[in-house]
Amino acid sequence: MEIKQVIKYIKNGNQSSALAMTGNMLIAVIEFIAGAISGSGAMYAAAMHSLGDAVNQGFIFMGSVLSQKKPTKRFPNGFESLNYIFSIIAALVVLTMAIETINEGCHLIWHPSEPSRGLLINVLILVLNLVIDGAVLIKAMKEINEDSRVIEKGFRLVLQSFKNVSKAAPPTRFIFFEDLVSVTSALLAMIAVVFTAITQIHFLDGVFTVIIGLLMLWVSFRVGYDNIVELVRSSAIMDNQYHD
Repeated sequence: MEIKQVIKYIKNGNQSSALAMTGNMLIAVIEFIAGAISGSGAMYAAAMHSLGDAVNQGFIFMGSVLSQKKPTKRFPNGFESLNYIFSIIAALVVLTMAIETINEGCHLIWHPSEPSRGLLINVLILVLNLVIDGAVLIKAMKEINEDSRVIEKGFRLVLQSFKNVSKAAPPTRFIFFEDLVSVTSALLAMIAVVFTAITQIHFLDGVFTVIIGLLMLWVSFRVGYDNIVELVRSSAIMDNQYHD
């Protein structure tokens, strides 16, 4: 494959996933450091989610790039199904991260951590998380509406994106669900950090951590199921075309 062709594929790849991958990798590093300093389980859960997001979005971007390859003699129907396959792999990564996060949350419920330190830095990092993931989520919403040929602005943009998410391309659909949970997780982590610091009820840190893990679990099952269905459906269509 020529270098020019590779560059073209990369440029035409899913840009939301590329942007999200870069942003979440940076956020994950910062959150892990902050979690180690503060001892916050919710911050650890948010960092795990950000790391999982970065890995997943890397898979999604790779799938969107490789799926553009032209059909070959061995693969006469092209490589469009790679979008579904890479989305399923990403869902399995989320599943692994979700189980680890839930396990950490249960541990914190039975064995609460020491009082969190560095409240201000934790809140500032989570605000940064919200800004980056929020921007990616809005971009994904716009791409959903573009895929659905709907032009909306403001609050109607949000409503239409939820309504038309099933019509979006697999990479965009995955990014939408992932960042929807990312924004929710950052908000929950912020509530946990502040509430635990104020009330000194430290087992709540573990409760919020488990909730974040359950949200990740939901994403993994939802995205995995949707893409398995689409993969089977596209395979059936290709098989029918082949026999015709």
